[in-house]
Amino acid sequence: MIFKAKSTYEMRTPVTLLTPSASTKYNGVNRQTYPATGETIFVNWKSYGGTETTVNGVYSVIDTAVITTWYRADIKAKSRLVREDGAVYEIISEPDNIEMQNVFVQFKVQRVKGGV
Repeated sequence: MIFKAKSTYEMRTPVTLLTPSASTKYNGVNRQTYPATGETIFVNWKSYGGTETTVNGVYSVIDTAVITTWYRADIKAKSRLVREDGAVYEIISEPDNIEMQNVFVQFKVQRVKGGV
């Protein structure tokens, strides 16, 4: 019997998945290149509010959320999710293939707003 977490029953939030297509060097640092559009997927979005920080006198808010969705092999760390309101989030944790069954995947995303 497959374990189904409660979050797997409520995948109602549409987001656009942007997978980096190439990496370019800019001043010796690899930078990911993302396409302008991507495929729309439905996820369970659980946001826990933002963390306010001040670094070197610059105020910023770091929003984090935990995402649960159907398993896809193309969801990787460094991919991005774009919500309908235009907010761009980056996947910061390696996606967790729940119970290694290739059915559901869970990961954490982060959005940085402010002067950072």
